Amino acid sequence: MQKNLHFTDAEFASRRQAACVNLKARGLDALLMFRQESMFYLTGYDTFGFAFFQCLVLTADGHFMLLTRSADQRQAAFTSIVDDIRIWVDGADADPAKDLRDVLADLGLKDAALGVEFDSYGLTAWNGQRLQKAFDGFARLEDASQLVSDLRLIKSDAEITYVRRAAELCDDAWQAAVDRAEADVSEADILADMHAAVLRGGGDHPGNEFIIGSGPGAMMCRYYSGRRRLDDNDQLTLEFAGAYRRYHAAMMGTIGVGKPLSRQRDLWKVATEALLACEDALRPGNVIGDVFDAHARTMDAAGLSKFRLNASGYSLGTTFAPIWMDWCMAYEGNPTVIQPGMVYFLHMIIFDDEHGLAATPGRTSLVTATGAEVLSKASLDFVVK
Repeated sequence: MQKNLHFTDAEFASRRQAACVNLKARGLDALLMFRQESMFYLTGYDTFGFAFFQCLVLTADGHFMLLTRSADQRQAAFTSIVDDIRIWVDGADADPAKDLRDVLADLGLKDAALGVEFDSYGLTAWNGQRLQKAFDGFARLEDASQLVSDLRLIKSDAEITYVRRAAELCDDAWQAAVDRAEADVSEADILADMHAAVLRGGGDHPGNEFIIGSGPGAMMCRYYSGRRRLDDNDQLTLEFAGAYRRYHAAMMGTIGVGKPLSRQRDLWKVATEALLACEDALRPGNVIGDVFDAHARTMDAAGLSKFRLNASGYSLGTTFAPIWMDWCMAYEGNPTVIQPGMVYFLHMIIFDDEHGLAATPGRTSLVTATGAEVLSKASLDFVVK
């Protein structure tokens, strides 16, 4: 079968080696991966089958083994470099955690020290309990949820190429929204145009829904069901992403419709000042907490502390549903050291509850040796239609 891979053998080999080095440094004999992001990063395996019990095992000597369902057997063969694919069988009495234990016994891992991605959407609390029960007395389990995520934080040149394309698609989606947004237009049509711009550009479905809201819904940070038409004087908030080869570049913004109040323009000015301050702080040698401090300092100086959020952005990379947010987040005191190759979406969200106004500029930057390189070409001017 011809494979559908997005990286070279050399790139995958380098990632595998780095993961094995981390395993050995932790004194672990193998890693049990339940995060789809880890599976994609190390092997190319691309599926939403992680909604069911599924585990990719990496041994300290570099062997991959995937335990999955029959529906994903061909998917794994088509999209990944994994050769050792085992199947657990659906049934009323199925216990894939026990199947995993038996496979690991075949691999000589009884009494081994096993790292586990416990912090994972792919391992529900129920399956996590079954895993611990099945492995009681068989092997020692240790949380290693960040082992691969730490590697994914710094992007390779090949990954950055995909991030740049995702940013282009994100710009296309924004322009589609700007072109469509006006009084009496349905949010549904705006969403349709935005998604079409990404998909027609060769992009992927994003890790979560595009966030869209107008009127009072413009004050929301999450997608909600139910579309409305824009009023003659209105506001539209959008948070969305271009996705390419599962890599994301996000953007956020508020569009004014009709005659926005001068208060909203003032809020936008402060928010853009905060964004520029955060981008200036996003440089090697600083820590992520410094980025948040730049956001808070600018907002607070303008008397807007009660309207800002407690986070000002997050890392982006290859992510799967239910969300495109990646580790780690920009919040107060975050000690993570900023390094070249990191990709960050910085959002300056002001929700003025007293006046019912939103101002939400946000965009994605790549950390270089000299500072933040903004990946979006869109203007930071407040758009009014």
